[in-house]
Amino acid sequence: MEKTAVRDASAHQESQSQPNLIIGLGWYVVFACAVSGITVLIADFVVPNHDWISDTISDLGAGKYEFIVDIGIYTLSSAFIATALLAAHIHLGGWRWSLGLVGLALLGLVIFLIGARNEYGDNDSDGVVIHIYLVYALGLMMAAVPALMAKGAKRVGVAYSRILVGISILWIVSAPIFLFLPTKIDGIYERYLALIAFALILTLARLFIGYARGHVLERR
Repeated sequence: MEKTAVRDASAHQESQSQPNLIIGLGWYVVFACAVSGITVLIADFVVPNHDWISDTISDLGAGKYEFIVDIGIYTLSSAFIATALLAAHIHLGGWRWSLGLVGLALLGLVIFLIGARNEYGDNDSDGVVIHIYLVYALGLMMAAVPALMAKGAKRVGVAYSRILVGISILWIVSAPIFLFLPTKIDGIYERYLALIAFALILTLARLFIGYARGHVLERR
């Protein structure tokens, strides 16, 4: 009876954590960040009369070649959702972690809506323009999510916790500046902020991949 209970508990634990799934999703996040960055670089060269220093990524999302950046935006959106799935699958405890993973999913949705609404770069004024509200929501969640998840990340490694806190602080200091920048340089600054967003999900992806690999080694 006792041996049966042990076997059942072991099987239950294995069913709760699938290392191959975790590693696969983690590497997808890395791939998605690469795709998102590459599409912006491609659009920088393809879109005529575009200045990557003064023109924002949003400016690339309108016109004949909008599909290039849209691919990157939707891919990045899916990366945030994939990271949220990872955080739910490997829940590192506490209400802060729970709020953080919900925030990741909402960030994915907000990024998707920014791409889907197509209200940037084309002076769209038809209907209710929500782009600015989406940007504010993104800004607030980018500040909160890494800070919320730092404590849970510490269970895997202190370095992850410190990096997440650093990302939160860097975002809080950097993001508001964008709203006051002259249009001559806001394009390059927006790309800098995008790199901070990449750093958030890439850090978490590395955390989960490392966790999954450690779990595989324990089984052996």
